[in-house]
Amino acid sequence: MGNSESNTAVLILADGTIVYGRAFGKKGIATGEICFNTGMTGYQEVFTDPSYYGQVLIMNNVHIGNYGVNLADVESDGVKVKAVIGRNLEEKFSRFAATGSLQEYFEAQSVVAIDGVDTRALVAHVRTKGAMNCIVSSTEMDLAVLKQQLADVPSMDGLELASTVSTRETYELGDPASSLRVAVLDFGVKKHILQCLVERGAYVKVHPAKTSFEELQKFSPLGYFISNGPGDPAPMGYAIDTVKKILASNKPLFGICLGHQLLALANDIPTFKMHHGHRGLNHPVKNLVTGRSEITTQNHGFGVDPAAVRANDNIEITHINLNDDSIEGIRVKNKKAFSVQYHPEATPGPHDSRYLFDEFVALMNN
Repeated sequence: MGNSESNTAVLILADGTIVYGRAFGKKGIATGEICFNTGMTGYQEVFTDPSYYGQVLIMNNVHIGNYGVNLADVESDGVKVKAVIGRNLEEKFSRFAATGSLQEYFEAQSVVAIDGVDTRALVAHVRTKGAMNCIVSSTEMDLAVLKQQLADVPSMDGLELASTVSTRETYELGDPASSLRVAVLDFGVKKHILQCLVERGAYVKVHPAKTSFEELQKFSPLGYFISNGPGDPAPMGYAIDTVKKILASNKPLFGICLGHQLLALANDIPTFKMHHGHRGLNHPVKNLVTGRSEITTQNHGFGVDPAAVRANDNIEITHINLNDDSIEGIRVKNKKAFSVQYHPEATPGPHDSRYLFDEFVALMNN
């Protein structure tokens, strides 16, 4: 039966786990794959990251919303997470630059959330059991009805979502007179990635996900950027073919996150769905070329097959994750093509890895 007057909300996981809490944000029902982010700041940038599309996000930090929201702290045109789970989702906030509260923001963006949850226990459960689908409701409290809706939610494994969040029209950023022309394939690109390119003198043209290589060429780019994005890269045959043609052109190519996975697939390296993924602002990565370590921002639920990478004579491993030895960066030998699994723009997060944008610019200048 309905629960429109109550402030109760319920979370049901695919393994049968049921958690009750308080309704926050917009009253309603939301479904998706549950995941968690361990970052202590930058919640608005996280919520608006297109790579989170299709997911229900646990914010592991105990206070979310305490510094409000503003128009500048966004990575796209709106909130992309399907729902948010928190311990203390705050209506009150303190920050001179804030333009409103998290509650107002979620209502305006139609985001369903559940508050008052023991997020540490829930994260421990997901770390143990793995990522799975879930449903959050603050209107319908009939568990049987909700479980039926949950059963109909598609698995993230095999789900192509990048074309859903991609731009529909091309657009340009930067100085049109610049010789550093970069064609961007948008699978859910974050605004600050584009800003990092523009700040280094690039003139970028952002293209829809299914743009052909021939169409990209019309921009006469010096280099190609393959963006981050949500979902499974394996079904993205259209993108893999485009990356192969870019590699054949011998022009510089830089991929981030999903772009990293697509570069691997274009070199016959398979990807796989991770147990629970990497999402946070403090993941340690070692640069094998320099021997230096860096603290990185990450958001991905798929990875590239480590054994296949090591067996591929055309690929050099450039970065590894110091927590689990997963592949964090690769370079194609005898090509000006490289990629990283993490987010060097780091919004939010530390800027240890922004040198990668400089390396991309250097490849285009050589």
